[in-house]
Amino acid sequence: MNKRSVAGNTLIIAVIIAAGALLATGCGKNKPAGTGESAVSKNHGGIAYVELDTVIARFDMAKDKATELETKTKNSEAELASKSQAFDRDVRDFQNKVQKGLVTRATAAEMEQTLQQQQQTLLARRDEMAYNLNEESLVAQRQVLEYINQYLSEFNAERGYSFILAKQFPGPVLYSDTTLDITVDVVAGLNAKYNAEKAKK
Repeated sequence: MNKRSVAGNTLIIAVIIAAGALLATGCGKNKPAGTGESAVSKNHGGIAYVELDTVIARFDMAKDKATELETKTKNSEAELASKSQAFDRDVRDFQNKVQKGLVTRATAAEMEQTLQQQQQTLLARRDEMAYNLNEESLVAQRQVLEYINQYLSEFNAERGYSFILAKQFPGPVLYSDTTLDITVDVVAGLNAKYNAEKAKK
């Protein structure tokens, strides 16, 4: 079972890796009316980029999803620890009774079989928790990426970029002019949109 801090980091790292495929959004047809030579110069020929790790790290939705996953992980760990402690007590009680000759061999055999079933149930529950947490993490990743993708389409409707690249290390973009960096604007817009929608719920 992953630790609480690991769960949050895993979500953020996995989102960053998965989002490496997010290379472009928008196209020339989204450029506002009146785009000419000055407009092309303004958006540097229609190309911009975001520092993807920064976007994910500063995006409030990603933080909220990581916090939710951490809470669920903590609750799962607490449940598993409680069940494990109860099982350990039953095992010690069984061993004590057998050592002191307080139960018949038939009763001891029945108790041992019950303990084996408890152990299998405990292991199955542990595996189920791990599976559920992993699935929820993957869903959260997709939700964050989908939100960013949709926002970039809205963002680009006013900017008219032909490409918005996702830059991260390591990645396919080895060098970029910092004047093409729109990370700050994207993060600010994402958080404004997300928090406004969150406040309405």
